[in-house]
Order: sequence, then structure tokens, then C-alpha cells
Amino acid sequence: MTHLDPRSMIAMAGFMSAVMAIVLLFMRRHYPPSIRGVGAWAVAPLLWLASTVLFSVRGFVPDWLSLVLANELLVLGTVTYYMGTRSFMGAPSTWRVWAWVMAASTLVFIVLTYWVPHYALRVAFFSAMMGFIYAAQLRFMLRHGEQTFPVRLVEAVLALHMAVLALRLVSIAIGHAGANLMEPSMFQTFYIGAYVLTVLMLSIGAVLMATDRLRTELEHLATHDSLTNTLNRRALLQRCEDELERAQRYGQGPSIMMLDLDNFKAVNDTHGHQHGDAVLVHFVDCTRQVLRRADRLGRYGGEEFMVLLPGADTAAAAQVAQRIHAALAAGHPLDCQVSIGVSSWQGPGETLDAMLSRADAALYRAKEQGRNRTVAA
Repeated sequence: MTHLDPRSMIAMAGFMSAVMAIVLLFMRRHYPPSIRGVGAWAVAPLLWLASTVLFSVRGFVPDWLSLVLANELLVLGTVTYYMGTRSFMGAPSTWRVWAWVMAASTLVFIVLTYWVPHYALRVAFFSAMMGFIYAAQLRFMLRHGEQTFPVRLVEAVLALHMAVLALRLVSIAIGHAGANLMEPSMFQTFYIGAYVLTVLMLSIGAVLMATDRLRTELEHLATHDSLTNTLNRRALLQRCEDELERAQRYGQGPSIMMLDLDNFKAVNDTHGHQHGDAVLVHFVDCTRQVLRRADRLGRYGGEEFMVLLPGADTAAAAQVAQRIHAALAAGHPLDCQVSIGVSSWQGPGETLDAMLSRADAALYRAKEQGRNRTVAA
């Protein structure tokens, strides 16, 4: 391990940074714009790449390039990665604050390179600086990140490298800082190796987080109506089948409500389809306000919707229907009237087709009886 060349390891880190930057740039180009932060994640490895190139030519170029700029590019890449994470998770960037931090750190690196040249102090400051950025990102992710494997992977990488940086500070304090970055010692090999792995794993973590978000969005598109953001017919019927299976095990079944907006064709013909779409969205918003967390609302087709009410009998379903009628009669310009047909689970032999048929028949009777009312099967 002590015979590994630091320049070779730094070159390896640069190569991996280049590869991951290409992958993330490709993803940024082809992923939907709703997945934010990928651009910053792609820029971060490019900055790390530039930094490793400058570190590797130490001794062949001026110190302001191989020391000051190289360190600052590494710090900037880490901050950029953090800003990408904030954007990905829907938080505003904090570039203004970090710009001041970067300016101050640049001044410190200049002082420790030219006015008070001291390798150990420079390494200690750099390690503390990186640990501070990692701690800020880790704190943010623990507070705002989802409990998914990619997020937990990045958190683990940040925590582990913070431990490595802390160990480096301890080794400096006890006199094992080394003579320079390219010294082929066990300590340098360990620290540079940890950096190489961190660069790789953070980039992989970014790829996994973006891919996981894409999968989530595609699943959402496959199961939800694009206009009202309710479940689509296929997804809603699957939820109903799942609930009936649960009812077979526990003996308490659901109720189903079929809802149809009254005279909706006239709304489209009179005010136009955009107004009709606004009415549908308003109807969904009002209906959701009176449903329980466990209830499921879906668009069955056109202006017809369906509500699954787990564990609700006919009386409970009728109360929900009354609340829906009341919510749609509050005087809003987009308020509409709705007819509702209700059917409830009737025992272990119940089927979804039978419940849908009864609910549909009850809805038809509600229309026949004058609309804007609820009829139970």
C-alpha cells in the first residue's frame, strides 16, 4: 500500500471524475426538467477533475495554480455538489453565503502558500473546510432527504469521509502531516485513496438519486390523471381489488362512490374546455378536502370520478357524500353540482364488478331523481 504513487491515485480520481461528469451531463440532457440539480451534480466532477489535474502537475506549474487554485476548485466542486442536492430536494440555493466562504478560504490558502508557507496548516485548514461542507450537506439531507437507498448511500459516504478528515486532523496534530502531497507514505495513500472513493461514490449517489426520482415520476405518470392528479381508472380499480382482498381477510369491506358532474357538457359548450378543465380541478380540490387520508379519489372517465372508502359502511359513505355536496355549494365561481351513487361491501362473496354495477345503477337513479343528490344501492 505504501508503494502506491500519489500522482497515479490523483490521476485515477481525475479519470473517474471525468467519466461520472459525462454520465451526469448525459442524464441532464435527457432527464425531464422536473428533476432538478443534475446540472450542478455534473459540474461538480468537472471541477474535481480540474483540481486533480492541477494537483498532479505540482512542481511543474506555479503554486497559485497547483496549490491555491487546485484546493479552491476542490472546495468549489464540493459546494456545487451540495447546491445540486439542495436543488434536487426543492430547497433554495445558498450560493451567496458560500461565495463569502469561498472568498475567505481563498485568502487563507494564499496566506498559507506565500506569506506563511506551512504544509501542515494548509492541509489542516483544507480538511476542516471540507468537513464543514460535508457536515452542512449531511445535516441538510438528514432533515430533508427521503428515506431511500440512494439518499442513505450519500449520507453514509459523507459521514465516512468526515471521519477520515477528522482522523487526518488528528494525525496532523500528533506530527504525521507529512512533507508534501506527493510523499509516498501510508498516510498519504490512505487519505488520497479515501478521496478517490468519495469522488466516485458521491457521483454514483447522484446518479442513483436522479434515477430513483425518474422512476418515481414515471410511476406517478402511469397511475395518475395528468389534469386532476387523481388516480387514473386502472390504478383506482387496482386499489379497489386490493381493498376487497383485505376485506376477505379482516371481514370489514369498503364502500364505493361513483360521482358524475351534472350538466358538464353544457359547461364545456358554454364556457369552453379550458373552463371545464378548471371546474374539474376545483371539484377534485373540494372533494379531497373532505376525504380521509385512507380514502382514494380517481378519475373514472371524462367528468365521472370514483371514491374508494376503506372500512366505511353505507351510512359513513352517505356522510362523506353530504360533505362533498356542501363543499361544492360554497359559492366559488367554479362550484358545480354532482350526482353520487353509493354501494357498500356485502360480505365475503362480494366482487368488484358487482359493487361497481350497483354504484353505477345508484348514480343513474340519482340523475333520474333530479341530479345533485346521493342515492345508495
